[in-house]
Amino acid sequence: MDEPIITINGHRLHTGQAMTVRVALESFAIDLQRDGLGDDEHGRRLTQHYLAAIEAINAMMQGRFEE
Repeated sequence: MDEPIITINGHRLHTGQAMTVRVALESFAIDLQRDGLGDDEHGRRLTQHYLAAIEAINAMMQGRFEE
């Protein structure tokens, strides 16, 4: 897999930096799926919102653009 082009505040990340961001995002998603952010309603909703945001970011990194 080619790493996505990621720009932060106008600075393009090099391949290793982009890989670090991608892997960190996936690690966060795995942690959310496994442990969530709490058993109360707020924690469950926040977990779902984070997972939805990660899914959208992953789609963009793979060249699929969804609104």
